[in-house]
Amino acid sequence: MMSVIENKVVVITGASSGLGAETARHLAKAGARVVLGARRIERLESLSSELRLHPEAMQKTDVTDRAQMQALVDRAVNLYGRVDVMLNNAGLMPSSMLDKLKVDEWDRMIDVNIKGVLYGIAAVLPYMQKQMSGQIINVSSVAGHKVGPGGAVYAGTKWAVRAISEGLRQEVKPWNIRTTIVSPGAVATELINTITDSDIAAGMAKTYEKAIPASSFARVVEFAINQPDDVDINEVLFRPTTQAY
Repeated sequence: MMSVIENKVVVITGASSGLGAETARHLAKAGARVVLGARRIERLESLSSELRLHPEAMQKTDVTDRAQMQALVDRAVNLYGRVDVMLNNAGLMPSSMLDKLKVDEWDRMIDVNIKGVLYGIAAVLPYMQKQMSGQIINVSSVAGHKVGPGGAVYAGTKWAVRAISEGLRQEVKPWNIRTTIVSPGAVATELINTITDSDIAAGMAKTYEKAIPASSFARVVEFAINQPDDVDINEVLFRPTTQAY
């Protein structure tokens, strides 16, 4: 029996490592046609070769550049004739105490974590409206539900992702478009490597000692996509069993 996900065209940002790469593996194995975007083209090429993707099913993409995001989605449509799922996965987490005044890092988080999601929505929405179908999956975080010291700006970006996604959910009903927010807790990725504040980095490293594998995230995404068209999984919040906050 053919699964719902088979032959769906899925665009993934931040696909060169971590959550994005592992999700690409899971979805490709399930029969989806994945199109990958990330800044590190060498890693994309390696993953594309591993998954035996079409040579055009990847593109160097900086999510803070709207034209590059549009080009990635256009490539998927030109290659496969449609786009069924947009996974806005790219993100940064250079957390720090506000009095450290790491303003450049604040700006970068806002550009990647918020504007990157908005640019992804802008790129796919006209195609999905025309198709009268589609699904937009935005990645928030446990930090989009709880704020702790050192995480004010990062949490702010992830709360914004949830707010944008909820507004989107309500607006796209006339076109049968589904929306999903995925909010992971401590999942093993390169995300903590973006932290430059040594005190925060040490504390986060301890939290991530019991991080669960990226495959846990990939299974959540696969579950949300693989529902019948009349089922809309709007939000999933998950943590390691041992994570208390």
